Amino acid sequence: MKDAQPAKKILIVDDEPDILEFLQYNLRKEGYEVVSASDGKMALQVAEREKPDLIVLDIMMPELDGVETCRQLREKKEFADIPIAFLTARDEDFSQITALDVGGDDYITKPIKPRVLMSRINALLRRVGRQEENDEADLHVHDLVIDRQKVLVFRGPTSIELPRKEFEILWLLASKPGRVFTREEIFDKIWGNDVIVGNRTIDVHIRKIRERLGETYIKTIKGIGYKFEF
Repeated sequence: MKDAQPAKKILIVDDEPDILEFLQYNLRKEGYEVVSASDGKMALQVAEREKPDLIVLDIMMPELDGVETCRQLREKKEFADIPIAFLTARDEDFSQITALDVGGDDYITKPIKPRVLMSRINALLRRVGRQEENDEADLHVHDLVIDRQKVLVFRGPTSIELPRKEFEILWLLASKPGRVFTREEIFDKIWGNDVIVGNRTIDVHIRKIRERLGETYIKTIKGIGYKFEF
């Protein structure tokens, strides 16, 4: 890697040895530290031990598949915010939406192209870096207090936890109540313009925010995007 910072550690999980070898080679060539697992159960153990900065997780695996592995990781506080990119052999809306719905940040379709792989991983790590550097004050909007440092939403005495992606979308919308953000703007600000995700991605995350906060805060502007209002 070009900078002098310690190498980021990436956990790769796939039940195909050829895929693991391919990923290890390309990631190490770019200066990343790489650890691996060949199934979901092993991935949970390796993640606990190694504390990776990012996880690349195959969806289709025996016993414990990638979706369930991601779900279990997201239930643990130490893995609630680290980026997870799924590998899928199926370029279908169903697998993409399922991956995002359980807390995935991106997906990479097999056969894997090295340049696409590195672009996605670099973008995910840059986005995390930007979020960690952002020390803006809390937002106070209507009956909500949105605490950036604690990644919590408070409504009166009640605290509400949101996964990182939903929190960032809520922060963006609530930072300018009444303004309509297009899907393209949200993609660019939350994922970065060099990450390509499916058309349903924003809808999935907005639905998850509404499940936690209720339907009254975010309004859909049909054919355009979303806005925060109350």
